[in-house]
Amino acid sequence: MNGHPAYAPYALTERLEERLGDPRDPARTFSLACVAELDRREEFPADICRELDGIGLPGYYVPRRYGGAVRTFEDTLQVARVMARRDLTTAIGHAKTFLGGVSAWVAGDPRQAGRVAAEILSGTVVSWGLTEAEHGSDLLAGEVEAVPADGGYRVTGEKWLINNAARGDIVCLLARTDPAGGARGFSLLLMDKRRLAPGTFRPLPAVRTHGIRGADISGIAFDGAFAGEGELVGPPGGGLETVLKGMQLTRTLIAGLSLGAADRALRLATAAALEDGPGGRPSVRPHTARTLAESYADLLAAEVLGLAGARAIHALPAELSVLSAVVKYYVPTSVDELIARLGQGMGVRAFLEDGPGGGLFQKVERDHRIVGIFDGNTLVNLNVVINHFPVLVRAYRAGGFDEAGLDAAVDLSAPPPEFDPGRLGLLSRAGCSPVQALPASLAELEKAAPPAVADRARALAEITDDVHERMAAHRPSAGPAPTAAFGLARDYALCAAGGACVRFWLRNREHPAAADPRTAGLWRDALWLEAALTRLLDRLRPGSSDGGVLDRLLPEMAAQYRSGLLFSPLPCDLPEDGS
Repeated sequence: MNGHPAYAPYALTERLEERLGDPRDPARTFSLACVAELDRREEFPADICRELDGIGLPGYYVPRRYGGAVRTFEDTLQVARVMARRDLTTAIGHAKTFLGGVSAWVAGDPRQAGRVAAEILSGTVVSWGLTEAEHGSDLLAGEVEAVPADGGYRVTGEKWLINNAARGDIVCLLARTDPAGGARGFSLLLMDKRRLAPGTFRPLPAVRTHGIRGADISGIAFDGAFAGEGELVGPPGGGLETVLKGMQLTRTLIAGLSLGAADRALRLATAAALEDGPGGRPSVRPHTARTLAESYADLLAAEVLGLAGARAIHALPAELSVLSAVVKYYVPTSVDELIARLGQGMGVRAFLEDGPGGGLFQKVERDHRIVGIFDGNTLVNLNVVINHFPVLVRAYRAGGFDEAGLDAAVDLSAPPPEFDPGRLGLLSRAGCSPVQALPASLAELEKAAPPAVADRARALAEITDDVHERMAAHRPSAGPAPTAAFGLARDYALCAAGGACVRFWLRNREHPAAADPRTAGLWRDALWLEAALTRLLDRLRPGSSDGGVLDRLLPEMAAQYRSGLLFSPLPCDLPEDGS
């Protein structure tokens, strides 16, 4: 422990939640009733976004070195979770400005980064123009071109399925600057629509979507629009590299969207179960109780991995290429499964307009499906892990890991070090420390945790050994990776989540959160860790674990719900309770 008693992990969340008020109060601007009505009308939440601007949320998209409020990217993760807990449409629409600005934080010079920061802090909406209708996420195939002319570039072509393409004032645009294309054939340009000549750009029609119905999902077309040389972000030809590095941040922080959606879904399902049961107890039906406990355990594991990932942006940037892909695969996927499981448990009521929460459960379910697609879909992120197989095997067999960096990523007694974008790389040559640390973490856990917990971790370590043996046997090919390789990458991600959970418990078991009356029960006898490992082992080796720990976990979840606490191993008061 580093001895920073003033460092309260979720102090920001508590402040924002108090400011926004009880989401069940229809008089509040950012209320559940309001977002449900906006969803029915398929209307953008403009009033809500104005309120969020008014309380300073754009500051949490800008690093403190450029005048923003971000001390660590945990702050951005928390902001995304706070918004998504109330409405994913709002969270996705508002937080997109972080994605639009991230290239400046990664590759912009101080003057340019300062300019982008000033725009964001003033409320300017910035979008990220990457994808095209004919090429999807294949950025190397992009046809939007920027031709050198008159001390700048003339831009022509269309970007499509762009969040805030119509609302955004500035588009951070990936364009082909070398006719031959290739890895060094693309650059990033800041296209300020307020300064472009009339007739050189136009909005494309909005796209109707199944979820996030009110979001501004559309496109933009350019016809010789001029951008000066000063609008270039990073070096000429460095656009693709900057985007890939920027995505390491955005993929990690997207976990906040999933965590917020999971909190709302679990809260709605818990309310329904308590209504069914006598005496304010969860439903007496064992299946319902087990479903709630499983979902709660899955949320705790996802939170720990997401939080460790956000801190790893600072503490383990050289490993972020693989760790961000693990987070982006695991967190949204596990939350998709969590929401589906809860919906099945609730039955038809989950999808009725007059069901629990005014039909909000079906909105959460619809909205969250898009999260796994952002910034590289599930297969894209698993493919990143597959491409790292040789490095990961060598690093694991060597037995080393970045102990200082890993502990800085999980130890909540102090903030992580300052973010250094210069340490980001396109390939993690050091592997993935949460996984490589498992043998050392297990040895420490065996001395500190109850035997049942150590047994779970030992089983995870044995599976991790086997996963690496199978990874070593994989032979890369020029074509698409075989299906078995994707299953192997999935297993690796589960092992990484387990490794993060073990290390997180070890480094925080003496944190004030472990003694706080609101969360002490979760930390006592490593209850939350045992439950999280049990769920991960069930996915890795179905039927291999005794789920009895989930029966002990359920009362903790119910107590957090009734007391108006965030579903979390960390204490965090919310402006709502289970009444």
